[in-house]
This record gives sequence, structure tokens and C-alpha cells, in this order.
Amino acid sequence: MPIVNRLADLADEITAWRRDIHENPEILYETVRTAGKVAELLQSFGVDEIATGIGKTGVVGVIRGRNGGAGKTIALRADMDALPIEEATGKPYASKAPGKMHACGHDGHTAMLLGAAKYLSETRNFDGTVVVIFQPAEEGGAGAKAMIEDGLMTRWPIEEVYGMHNFPGLPVGEFAIRKGPIMAATDEFRITVTGRGGHAAKPQETIDPIVAGSHLVTALQTIASRNANPLDSVVVSVTVFQGGNAFNVIPQDVLLRGTVRTLSPKMRDLAQARMEAIVTSVGEAFGARAELTFTRGYPVTANHDEQTDFAAAIAEGIAGAGKVNRDIEPMMGGEDFSYMLLERPGAFIFAGNGDSAGLHHPAYDFNDELIPVGCSYWVKLVETALPAAA
Repeated sequence: MPIVNRLADLADEITAWRRDIHENPEILYETVRTAGKVAELLQSFGVDEIATGIGKTGVVGVIRGRNGGAGKTIALRADMDALPIEEATGKPYASKAPGKMHACGHDGHTAMLLGAAKYLSETRNFDGTVVVIFQPAEEGGAGAKAMIEDGLMTRWPIEEVYGMHNFPGLPVGEFAIRKGPIMAATDEFRITVTGRGGHAAKPQETIDPIVAGSHLVTALQTIASRNANPLDSVVVSVTVFQGGNAFNVIPQDVLLRGTVRTLSPKMRDLAQARMEAIVTSVGEAFGARAELTFTRGYPVTANHDEQTDFAAAIAEGIAGAGKVNRDIEPMMGGEDFSYMLLERPGAFIFAGNGDSAGLHHPAYDFNDELIPVGCSYWVKLVETALPAAA
């Protein structure tokens, strides 16, 4: 089950779509042009149904098999949005939008799913229904959740859902996946420490929020080192510490911000509970008032066992024996495909992008050599999950 010949033939056309999307990046829910292009192409392929405006700017296409779509329905998802980064690739198809670029490969994800949709619409070599999902706002906007709230999983009777993401550093033609948690929950915190400002030469007359905040930074690290089971995973990173603007003034307050990453609901609850207790008690210990705002972001991206085995087998059929890592280490980055996996069984897989710059880097570019590989994965997944009657 190697790369599908027809998809190899279509690679140049799909690459042109990808580069057009790359030149015209759109942020979060602003994917109006991209969604329009997707819908226009789906219509030209002859898909059976197209719905726009799902989750604000999401697009859904429906392709029915030879039996008219009766039976099982599965969904394939690609994200469409770009990032607020100034591109530094120097490519002839580089971003035309200042301060915006496709630095995570969503242009490639969209193009590969379009390529698969074109092929599946031509061949219909399956029984059942395929729903192709083109999602906005993965990069912090929870576009997957917005599409679900717009009826994605109920308007179409989706039974399983699959996602794919490119992976810099993994050779093109190879895949990686794992059962259970594969990407982390992504939570954000904001701590305001209010003391009593004054002259830096008279610290005894002040309540120094910088001192209290500094102790907070250290104390928060004990969540990982002393509260969490060493075999579990939790990251607590304070990434912003703002306070004061003069060398001789102790400020009235300081602001701390950061992120918490976990791989299970239990650890997520523990991290929040301990943070609440530490913030309050450390503030009080220094006579200051410390207030925490803990905002939960994307949940853990957790693959389902049966669908993971299935996806890995399909990938191995494309890549060959020994080219699929079935037990990649979980990553502490986040992915809003997690919301879809909470709604339906499914699996999220990584496909090698080769020796490229890392994701979210200004020099990153999606590797077009991945296109026939990714398209073939989608097609074979559909044809195997929804086999046509003999």
C-alpha cells in the first residue's frame, strides 16, 4: 500500500494550492479567503455537500461512497489558520501579509486534505460517508470547539474522527503516533501581587511585591518537584514578570503570567489546586495580596486505542515496515483536535516534515514532498475504514 499513483500525479496541482494559501495567510477566525478557496475547490471536485460558516469560518465537505453513503461515517480534519509571525524563509511564495505566516504547516494540512477529497470524489472506492473538516483558529482560538458547538458532530453522524500534523525532524515518509495522551492540556495563569509601594531606600515602610513575586516563582516549581508523582508530567512555567519602572522605587504591584501543561485530568486538577493554595499563602506570608486567575485552555489530546492501532497500520502500509513509531513520547504542546477526540473515537498522527526549521519559527516551511504521502494516508484510511462491497 505505497503512495497512490494518482496522488503522485496530482502533487504539482496540490502544491500550487498549498503555496497559494501560504502566500495569503490568515489568523484565527479570519480565514475568509482560505475558506472560500477550500469551498470553491470542493465544489469543483463534485463533493456531495458543502457547508460554510461552521464555527464562524470553518468548511465541511461531505463525500458519499458508491452505496450512496449508507452505513458508517468518518471524518478527516485539517486546520487552516496561520500565525502572527514575520516570515523569513525567502521563498518566492512567501507570505504577502506583513506579520503573518504559515509557520505551523496548516497550509500543507489543508492542501493534503483537499487532495484526498479530490481523489475520493473521483473514485468513490468506498461505501459509507466521509466528512472532510477544514477548521479555523487552531492557534489559540479553539476553532474545533466552535465547530462542535455549531453542530459538527450531530449535523453529520460522525462516528470516528482523524487528524494529522506535520513533524519537523522526522524524515518525510515516516509517521509517529501513540495510544492515550499524545499532546498536553494548555492552561494559562495570571497572578497579581499587590503590596505597598515606596522609596527603595526605605524598604521597611513598604510591602515589596517583587520579593513576594520572586518567592512565588520558586514556590510554584514545587508543584512539579514535590506535589506531582514523579512518574506523571506537569510543567509550570512563569514566563512574564512585570513590575516597577524606576531604580529607586519599590512598586505597588507586580504581574506574573505563565502556562501549565499536563497530560491527565488528574494532574490538571492538582496543578490548579496547588497553585491556588501557594499563591494565597505566599502572598499572605509577605503581607501582600496575591490573586490568581487560572484559565483552562485546550484539554489533553488523547488518542483512542482501537483507532490508534488502525491509523498506525494505515501509516505503515504507506511508509513501510519500521517507518511508524507507535510509541512516540507525549509532547507538552497543545492541539485543539483534543475537543474532537472528546466527542468521538479517533486518532491524531504525526507525519515527517524532514529536516526543516521547527514549528512556529520564522524560517519554517511545509515540505511539499510530504503532500503525496499525506494524501495517500487519508485515502487509504478511508478506503480501509469504509471498504466498498465486492
